[in-house]
Amino acid sequence: MLAEPRGFCAGVERAIGMVERALEIHGSPVYVRKQIIHNQYVVRQLEKRGAIFVESEEDVPEGEVCVFSAHGVSPAVRASADARELNVIDATCPLVSKVHQEAKRFAAGGRTILLIGHAEHEEVEGTVGEAPEHIVVVENLEDARTLQLPAGAEVSYLTQTTLSLDETRDIAAELLRRFPQLRGPGSDDVCYASQNRQSAVKELAAQADLVLVVGSDNSSNSVRMVEVAIRHGAESYLVNDVSKLDESWLRGVTTVGVTSGASAPEILVEQLVSRLAELGYGHVDTITTATEDVVFAMPGSLQ
Repeated sequence: MLAEPRGFCAGVERAIGMVERALEIHGSPVYVRKQIIHNQYVVRQLEKRGAIFVESEEDVPEGEVCVFSAHGVSPAVRASADARELNVIDATCPLVSKVHQEAKRFAAGGRTILLIGHAEHEEVEGTVGEAPEHIVVVENLEDARTLQLPAGAEVSYLTQTTLSLDETRDIAAELLRRFPQLRGPGSDDVCYASQNRQSAVKELAAQADLVLVVGSDNSSNSVRMVEVAIRHGAESYLVNDVSKLDESWLRGVTTVGVTSGASAPEILVEQLVSRLAELGYGHVDTITTATEDVVFAMPGSLQ
């Protein structure tokens, strides 16, 4: 059973396209700060075309082209890039940029911001950098239960875009219970693609004995999809690519559900489905839970 929608979201498509277009315009090398998206296969393919991935903008020679990843960066990183006179191409997902703008707006109003997310994730690091003196990261329900704030503090919350929607709602509900004056974003920060892929995973979990999610280990949205499948009663594993399929998982399994995270290319899904066919799972049904038509345009300088 193959989930639809799956794979690349609009923000990922845009970010990869921006690196490809930068290579066409500027030639090799084009430097990319961090992984453009969290997928090793995509990174390797772009490296073959002349992209160089670095950990910091300070690793980019002065004056060269530097692409910021889809996960966004802090103002300090932007200032550092300006000081090095880098030719910056900003591939931050527009939905991540929305969270940055919300953080700046809440901070300007003097509010304490509770940012639901994973502290070590690049997206959270970038958002915290917008107002570090105002933001407290809340990673889980236990954090929400034990967080201490000054009496009378004006509090708002924001979230990382790639979280489990159900878990995020539980954390937000606990924060609201403890801080009744809590204000949230104007609309959900968990992005449409994460929500849609998690909804599809729930359908797979209801009908399949085993759910395989194609995605890299450092892909937050892919890891969350595995967690959602397990929470809804299915055995589930993250599969970086077909070489990571453990055939022992298939013992006693009649129906396999297959999907992929928002940063996983379709070719990796096709390779996994082909291998499953060789192992006896040759009949494929598609479960469609949503239709996606979102497109994010590249900046005019790359069009």
